[in-house]
Amino acid sequence: MNETHVLKAWGLILRGYQPVLSVEITNRCPLSCPGCYAYQPNHVGGTALERIAEYTGQDLVAGILGLVARRRPLLVFLVGGEPLVRYRELSILLPQLCSKGVYVEVVTSAVRAIPVEWCQLQKLKIVVSIDGLQPEHDVRRKPATYERILANIEGRRIVVHCTVTGQMARRPGYVEEFIDFWSRRPEVYSIRMSLFTPQVGEVREEVLSPEDRRRVVGELDRLRENYDKIRLTTKMLDAYLKPPASPDHCIFSKVTGCVSSDLKSIVLPCQFGGTPDCSQCGCVATMGLDALGRVTLARLRLASIFAASFRIGSLVSRVRQALSWTSSPLETLPGDSVPTESD
Repeated sequence: MNETHVLKAWGLILRGYQPVLSVEITNRCPLSCPGCYAYQPNHVGGTALERIAEYTGQDLVAGILGLVARRRPLLVFLVGGEPLVRYRELSILLPQLCSKGVYVEVVTSAVRAIPVEWCQLQKLKIVVSIDGLQPEHDVRRKPATYERILANIEGRRIVVHCTVTGQMARRPGYVEEFIDFWSRRPEVYSIRMSLFTPQVGEVREEVLSPEDRRRVVGELDRLRENYDKIRLTTKMLDAYLKPPASPDHCIFSKVTGCVSSDLKSIVLPCQFGGTPDCSQCGCVATMGLDALGRVTLARLRLASIFAASFRIGSLVSRVRQALSWTSSPLETLPGDSVPTESD
């Protein structure tokens, strides 16, 4: 994110828009990953993702283009489910989004080959989620095993994203071994590290203790000096140790509109849905924007400037909706198509 992006995002916020849009492009996934937030029973207003309807084919392409036209985001995350379930639709959609000047990130398990032609789209990033080293990953992510991922990314350029769990944190040297392996892969140009974020009251092995968190953050601080594919700043590391206290204090939550697979259900309070425990948040996107909010400009933190801008934008949005007799920008979808229920 550079200065130009920040100024454009600020302008959108002042006009009542959210500069980031996250879309669950499908409710389907061939994986059954432990701890997956999308399939929590309360993910979308008390409903799991697989029970939300979805669009397919040209209806899906038109629906997402319609969302983007109304919401005017600078960046679109296409998540799931597993986005590559809809690779045919994506091959039509992605060039159109990029041609409109929109930056796009497709977040996938690389369970199937990433189309080579996608690599020609300069505004597109392919983010591959990997759950630790091969022995643990292959159990959790089958059929998206290491063997399959390595075959499916060959000759492409990707970002690797790993969510550090309690099991990883408690094994000495695990995080470094993971980073070292993927840093050596020529396909990988960046590595993102999140920490597992539980739902409120959730007790499971994946949850990091406060000691685990401090140890992992200290290790990442050391490793970023040796591995240039880890993009972490001191302010981001500080944010991991003291994440935003609530969605109202989370810049990422406030700048990002999250929509489920029926293209109308809103995922709240952020991409995690349900009731995430903000005190234990480890989302790399949240930490990145929280770090940005800690930057001081003319003796004011950017977080304070953004907070005032959000209030102005909210007022502008309400006025615009009243003038257009529209209560929500998501109520009307292009065409008369109806989303299909999952099998």
